[in-house]
Amino acid sequence: DITLKKIKSEYDADSKKEKKKLLLHACCAPCSSYVLEYLSNYFDITIYYYNPNIHPQEEYVRRLNELQNFLPEFKIRNNLDDIKLVTTDYNVEDFFSATNTETDKNLQTEKERGERCRRCYYFRMKKTFTYAARNGYDFYTTTLSISPYKDADKINTIGLQLIEELENPGNSPAFLVSDFKKKNGFKRSLELSKEYGLYRQDYCGCIYSKINTENERKHDAGNN
Repeated sequence: DITLKKIKSEYDADSKKEKKKLLLHACCAPCSSYVLEYLSNYFDITIYYYNPNIHPQEEYVRRLNELQNFLPEFKIRNNLDDIKLVTTDYNVEDFFSATNTETDKNLQTEKERGERCRRCYYFRMKKTFTYAARNGYDFYTTTLSISPYKDADKINTIGLQLIEELENPGNSPAFLVSDFKKKNGFKRSLELSKEYGLYRQDYCGCIYSKINTENERKHDAGNN
């Protein structure tokens, strides 16, 4: 497995080493902030914004706009030449089809980290891997593991399995194994969000996470 520790050791040994191309799936600016701060030292990064799970569409656009506004300021502050951003069309039916949540009612009320989330990780990472393979990237990974509500083991397992499962449409990129919440990564993302004045959403993204979060709030309010 190729880990951040291994990559870091290679660059520490040779500071003039050419950066490899990394396709980084990202869901929002706050989750991207620390991950970019850490990885930009070692990779030539392109962000891939593929998140048709986000509900409603206005929220999808708001998170994308926040990411688009954050990147130029981040590059200036960190003296970076470029971090590219690739966006895709929004189609929430892609999410429903990939997760089968409309048919399987049990998935709708699951807490995060369950099977609904695993399916959601898989189909977004599959899209990321396919794009990375077709466009000559050396590595791919996702910011998802920075959240304390996301299962990094499932994410890393999917990342490695995709390389074996799919017939690669080009040269196969390696998956960068990571758990970005570790070593105070999540805490640092909170600090950076405050520094840059970033909008931080209060639910993961899909309609079910939104409903479940709202129901939990109502329940907590009723008990106070």
